[in-house]
Amino acid sequence: MNLRLLSVMAACALSCGSVLAMGDAEYKASREQVDTQYKTEAASCDKLSGNAKDVCMAEAKGHRSVARAELEANHKDTPKARAKVADEKADAAYNVAKEKCDDLSGNAKDVCVADAKAQHEKAKAAATEQRKVSEARTESHADARDADYKAVKERCDTYSGDAKDKCVADVKARYGK
Repeated sequence: MNLRLLSVMAACALSCGSVLAMGDAEYKASREQVDTQYKTEAASCDKLSGNAKDVCMAEAKGHRSVARAELEANHKDTPKARAKVADEKADAAYNVAKEKCDDLSGNAKDVCVADAKAQHEKAKAAATEQRKVSEARTESHADARDADYKAVKERCDTYSGDAKDKCVADVKARYGK
């Protein structure tokens, strides 16, 4: 039973690690796969006509932009890249909603476009908030690490000579300074 649990954990670690630490070759291959998927979706839209084709193309473009943003987020693993995913999702949903509104006319169309714009603005605001929180969290972690570094380095002052130099060198190595 423990052997099975270990093998499941190892498989999870391997698959999770490949998603989080995507190398350049994997990134390039995945991006090509996304582009191929887009071409397939766009080709299926060619069978349609009128506004249905426009909606289909907006959906295909949205899928491609979101998939590319997700790849970039997995590749770079930065708060900015992760926030771009939310932005791309908001933009894609907005573009599709606007295209769907084209089937309407008059006041119904105006209301549809206004609702789409409101949803877009809410989603963009949420993405901006998410990015700011993530950046603030990253900055606060850096500040806390700097404070820890200063405190530990200050403890080295209790030593003198070679012992103090070794202590300072160890602290700098530990905190990457």
